[in-house]
Amino acid sequence: MATLALLRFPPPTRFDRFRASPPPAIHLRLRSMPAVAIPSLPARRSVTVSMARTAVPATDRLISALAYFLPFLDSLHYGRFLFARVPAAAAAVAPIIPLAAAYRSVPYAAFVAFFALYLGVVRNPNLSHFVRFNAMQAVVLDVLLALPALLQRVFGTPSRGVGFRVMEMGYHAIFAFSVACFLYALLSCVLGRTPHLPLVATAADRQL
Repeated sequence: MATLALLRFPPPTRFDRFRASPPPAIHLRLRSMPAVAIPSLPARRSVTVSMARTAVPATDRLISALAYFLPFLDSLHYGRFLFARVPAAAAAVAPIIPLAAAYRSVPYAAFVAFFALYLGVVRNPNLSHFVRFNAMQAVVLDVLLALPALLQRVFGTPSRGVGFRVMEMGYHAIFAFSVACFLYALLSCVLGRTPHLPLVATAADRQL
């Protein structure tokens, strides 16, 4: 009996009762939140930006293209050595030969056409900038093409030797440059684009 008495557990204290008792159930009521209506965002509209270029009128294209015939006709004499050596080059410019002959037959036709283009087109504020710029480029190009002829008159024309060979090569280069500028400017004007000729565009822009 003494052994049983020793095996008995002591009476629970108040702390033991607190530990043994299960924690009280806590019931939390969550208040239901009212539904908030989220406004729907409007669909993003696709904005198409049109980069349409302003079309150049056909009259402006025609006047601009005709302006480049002045320096081209004045540069035909630089191709005389090329026409003599290459018959295909002579055949290519054959349709323009009657026009060039009529142009040369009129006294002072080059001076009249030059000042008419400069005073009547370049300095005409009633015309568009497209026409005036192309006319100014044609005037500047005509002046540049006239400089070798003036130098030839001052220093004379060699008849043979190295001097004649250098002059012939210079004629080939000048005529090739003139034809390239003429074709490029003519095609650009027909398409309504502004051509920018090398050694010419900067000077023409400054004059305007």
